[in-house]
Amino acid sequence: MNDSDPNYRGRIEIKGPEIPCQEAILTPPALAFVAQLDSEFAERRVELLRHRAENRQRLRDGSTLNFLESTAGIRADQSWRVAPPAPGLVDRRVEITGPTDRKMAVNALNSGASVWMADFEDAASPTWEGVVTGQLNLIDVLDRRIDFTSDEGKEYRLGERLPTIVVRPRGWHLPEKHVCIDGRPASASVVDFALYFFHCARRQIARGQGPYFYLPKLENHLEARLWNDVFRRAQELLGIPVGTIRATVLIETITAAFEMEEILYELREHSAGLNAGRWDYFFSVIKNLGGNPRFVLPDRGAVTMTVPFMRAYTQLLVRTCHKRGAHAIGGMAAFVPSRRDAEVNARALAAVRADKEREAADGFDGSWVAHPDLVTTCREVFDGVLGAAPNQLDRMPSDDVGAADLLAVDRTPGQVTESGIRTNVAVSLRYLVAWLSGQGAVAINNLMEDAATVEISRSQLWQWVRHGVVTVEGDPVTPDFVRRVVDEEAADIRYQLLADDGAEALDRLDDAVGLLCQCALSDDFVEFLTLPAYTRLLELERSAVAVG
Repeated sequence: MNDSDPNYRGRIEIKGPEIPCQEAILTPPALAFVAQLDSEFAERRVELLRHRAENRQRLRDGSTLNFLESTAGIRADQSWRVAPPAPGLVDRRVEITGPTDRKMAVNALNSGASVWMADFEDAASPTWEGVVTGQLNLIDVLDRRIDFTSDEGKEYRLGERLPTIVVRPRGWHLPEKHVCIDGRPASASVVDFALYFFHCARRQIARGQGPYFYLPKLENHLEARLWNDVFRRAQELLGIPVGTIRATVLIETITAAFEMEEILYELREHSAGLNAGRWDYFFSVIKNLGGNPRFVLPDRGAVTMTVPFMRAYTQLLVRTCHKRGAHAIGGMAAFVPSRRDAEVNARALAAVRADKEREAADGFDGSWVAHPDLVTTCREVFDGVLGAAPNQLDRMPSDDVGAADLLAVDRTPGQVTESGIRTNVAVSLRYLVAWLSGQGAVAINNLMEDAATVEISRSQLWQWVRHGVVTVEGDPVTPDFVRRVVDEEAADIRYQLLADDGAEALDRLDDAVGLLCQCALSDDFVEFLTLPAYTRLLELERSAVAVG
């Protein structure tokens, strides 16, 4: 389509299949706004992605990570602070995360959490239907039109009090190929941000809050600067005061951990703090450092938040945030309660409580959960530490964390086991089957798996094969060994799908096997599993449209 908006006269083309009610989201002014932002910042985004690749190559070539000399003045300057907490973001003791489909949205909004993180990223599959209906659902939430009745007759209705809504757009690395601007795919980050901001910023302001965001996958402060400039331009284009937007950055890459103060500085007029994105952080360590045998990690379950390098990262995050007046938000509790096994529930809830107690004691101002049934546990823990106070921004941890502490991966205890390999394979396959079918958050073995946890699983397989790790049972982890495990686990999943009348997912299982082997057994590390998976998702979408 050609839009006549005076701010943008290029060609905007929608290549996705037609979605019911899409005209409410994909209006000419909204698309022109998307195109305006994307066009102004596309070149910088591409350059920053090139910078990422160059940094990774330097690390592969033997360079190490350290705090930047060029920004030492920012870290040394004690005078600057981020913006004060915005309305609705003063008390963040319990935050619940999840996708933007109607059922999950209502459940999250009625959970009693302080904040709902509405996720277009790791907990979402980027089908065009999911992208468009997710935006529609957010409008319906703010207009209180999201009530519905399921096919089974169960009613979902919003309660009176809603948590603060914070939207997580997709990362800078991801394209949105359903939206083309002057013949090139748009940035998925810009599409998610701009559509929500265009339609909902004033709605949020009218509620006494504002348009708030979580920013994923940042690798350095220059990427934070890009977001800040996008924010400033978006507010200018819509006549909204600069600083109305607030953003919390997920520190979920090892490179960003060395630039936390600089990230806060770049976003200081829009900053709402930092979050300990633990699962992507674990993945990032392997992605950036995993070619070095010093950084080989044991089974996923052995890498807890108390191992030295993870502990150092969270301690530095709290110290950095409170030094600059910013909220420090803890990591995800991914347990999914079961109504079938009380003993499993009791053990898991005890582990969740211990995790949140550690975070609260360390100075975090709140934390994440993935399931409504965990809200009470998290709230009880933070109530016990915070009391009537909304946060503990005045608390400054005394522990000093250096570069060596962040890189102490070799001090992680644990072993590689056949069970750990099978878990990584089975979780990856089951998740990919669901992701290719349009579901981005999947409960597997009482854990909420998303793209981040699957990235851990496949990257560990790659690392163990690359370094010829031998399992505790005495088996070398070779490509043939992994392929055999993949075949065996796929056979079990195939049987389960047939038994559960999931025959339509069998083709997706074959796709999942191919994607896992491609990303776990390639000579070069595949940057993000979701990139080749997205290519396959688009092929499936086109096939469905052709058949329909």
